[in-house]
Amino acid sequence: MRLGINLGYWGAGMDGDNLAVAQEADRLGYDVCWAAEAYGSDAPTVLSWVAAQTESIDVGSAIMQIPARQPAMTAMTAATLDSLSGGRFRLGLGVSGPQVSEGWYGVKFDKPLARTREYVEIVRKAMARERLSYEGQHWTLPLPGGPGKPIKLTVHPEREHIPLYIAAIGPKNLEQTGEIADGALLIFPSADHLEDTAMRYLRAGREKAGKTMDGFDVCPTLPLAVGDDVKGLADMFRPYTALYVGGMGSPKQNFYNQLAQRMGYEKEAAEIQEKYLSGDKAGAAAAVPHQLIDQTTLLGSVERIADRMQAYAAAGVTTLTLAPAGFTLDERLAALRAGTDALERSGLA
Repeated sequence: MRLGINLGYWGAGMDGDNLAVAQEADRLGYDVCWAAEAYGSDAPTVLSWVAAQTESIDVGSAIMQIPARQPAMTAMTAATLDSLSGGRFRLGLGVSGPQVSEGWYGVKFDKPLARTREYVEIVRKAMARERLSYEGQHWTLPLPGGPGKPIKLTVHPEREHIPLYIAAIGPKNLEQTGEIADGALLIFPSADHLEDTAMRYLRAGREKAGKTMDGFDVCPTLPLAVGDDVKGLADMFRPYTALYVGGMGSPKQNFYNQLAQRMGYEKEAAEIQEKYLSGDKAGAAAAVPHQLIDQTTLLGSVERIADRMQAYAAAGVTTLTLAPAGFTLDERLAALRAGTDALERSGLA
């Protein structure tokens, strides 16, 4: 099992710290460094900055939002980043959520599965430097009856095939991801529930495409905090878990809330959402069960984290992406080093 690092969102006074974290991950031999985007910093700019100041670590978007860009633009960006980084770019895509898609980008959040499939098909054609011609439900290239003509990418990526990942949570999206992508970006993964919440659907998608799980990268992100007081460490992540389970998406379309329900927290997920959406964020955080946090993070001593890593590897994880917690840069770097120590102790390195 390989290790990755997730820098999250750039900015908020952490720019220098995030670069230092990425450089330390590079020095420690982490496999990939991911950057996110929502409605603040964009992923490609951050990844360009990181790639220019690291040596061997891959850089990946987790995610570039589908409603933010036309697919040909995404292919151009991917090809450019792969070329500039010397073949170290990984393209992670996702549809985002209804609030961001419609409120920030003005793109209707409808038929996300069909939209994702068409988007991936166009991106792959463009990155393969085929003349771009496509006729689908959401995109038609070139536009009919106009001056447009099929053209092809002029940039030559470093590699013929740039790894393409999709952020997936729901069963149908997971199955489609297994069918059309090279890897899956997961969030709030529990090793105890991974088979029922993700792996069975990814496997079904691979089978539909006539493939096995060999070579498919199962890549969840987990917050990491090292220390002896597991309960105290878990309490650090109450606001984070409450935000996703209670406040992400809309009341009817919160994929993280639905995931918590599939993990057996139906009553608790409903309470967290009700409190969060009513403005009681502190009450929502207090309503998050300790077990839910502990199951979806890596907390405790290096030995305890090593045991958890073994459980994730046994469940099918191939790249475990860490989000090291800490109020200072030194704390985050120490957590980063603890991740490599734990991997060594687990025997999975």
